Amino acid sequence: MARKMLIDGEVNQSNEEETHYDFDLFVIGAGSGGVRAGRFAANFGAKVGMCELPFHPISSEVVGGVGGTCVIRGCVPKKILVYGASFRGEIEDARSYGWELNEKVEFNWKKLLHKKTEEITRLNGIYKRMLSNAGVKMFEGEGKIVGPNEVEVTQLDGTKLCFSAKHILIATGSRAQIPDIPGKELGITSDEALSLDELPKNAVVLGGGYIAVEFASIWRGFGSTVDLFFRKELPLRGFDDEMRAVVARNMEGRGINLHPRTNLSELRKTEHGIKVITDHGEELMADVVLFATGRAPNTKRLNLEAVGVELDGIGAVKVDEYSRTNIPSIWAVGDVTNRMNLTPVALMEGTCFAKTVFGGQPSKPDFNNIPYAVFCIPPLSVVGLSEEQAIEQANSDVLVFTSSFNPMKNTISGRQEKTVMKLLVDAETDKVLGASMCGTRCT
Repeated sequence: MARKMLIDGEVNQSNEEETHYDFDLFVIGAGSGGVRAGRFAANFGAKVGMCELPFHPISSEVVGGVGGTCVIRGCVPKKILVYGASFRGEIEDARSYGWELNEKVEFNWKKLLHKKTEEITRLNGIYKRMLSNAGVKMFEGEGKIVGPNEVEVTQLDGTKLCFSAKHILIATGSRAQIPDIPGKELGITSDEALSLDELPKNAVVLGGGYIAVEFASIWRGFGSTVDLFFRKELPLRGFDDEMRAVVARNMEGRGINLHPRTNLSELRKTEHGIKVITDHGEELMADVVLFATGRAPNTKRLNLEAVGVELDGIGAVKVDEYSRTNIPSIWAVGDVTNRMNLTPVALMEGTCFAKTVFGGQPSKPDFNNIPYAVFCIPPLSVVGLSEEQAIEQANSDVLVFTSSFNPMKNTISGRQEKTVMKLLVDAETDKVLGASMCGTRCT
């Protein structure tokens, strides 16, 4: 039997009558947070069950697969495409370093897709084996909560499995949002963008977040014409304004057409492709239109309202500092809580959950000073506060140190692209408040 939980003075009496459950813990969702929580709980002695939809490496219709968004349709396949796209600049620079590329250099999109699919299939298998080796019982199907201690799993053939669990963990992640405009069915999300049959010649991207600038960089790196539309003056809202400007300048330098303060109002299907109409009345043609307009927590099909789990205004599960919902037996980690939606953060939350509930070590996730990166080309890396946040939060003056220089590699290649570094320091204490870099390999 798993060890008992102790939080803020709460004590489970050893002589209380134990209710029998099928599992000590049942996890709905086998992404980064769910897998970590399930494995660690099992290592603490808990009997753990978990459910996830089956893995379809080529299709984005079923959003399943052990490993979740990061492994199946996020970080891993995206970075493989980023690495592939980065070779375009390397090949261009190589000529200035004496490499005679006499024959035409060609790129095989289908070969890269095949390699990408092989890798995520391999990782999916590794995640399954990790769970199996830890003693976690895996069920393929869609899970929903039917009671404070009851889960129902619907398999693809319609068979329903019902389980009881002392604790239930929601780790269902998030999904891409689609804007409500005429012709929206002609657009795609990042899920489909990772598995396009053909590389687009002309791509339109709507959005100013990291997903938008990353896919714009990827497609441009492979030679596509790319137009990026976003509502603000600069992309990457919420990042340091100076670094946002650096990213925008680099994207334009690499040939991406930026359209600030512009939204899309309509998409129309034509015999020549998709006609894109902006809110300024401009028109252009595209083979692909990517909606990178944010993500929403996956809570709609979990039956949470029926059992009384509280959600916030966008449908995220509301949790306390230990990842516990308002229902004592139900918990949540990862993107479904919309705290800080990063894979390492989900891992941290899953670890803290397992320690708290099954390890006798009450642990709160620490969301301060988490490093993260935007894999545009060249990339942006950040830790701590932006200049705007530092000025707003600091009790004294903020010292801003910046360095902008032409990397030695570029002095030979002739590429006009500076590396920029920025450090924010509390003037009174000399404490570093934030750091950011934009340039090759800064991540």
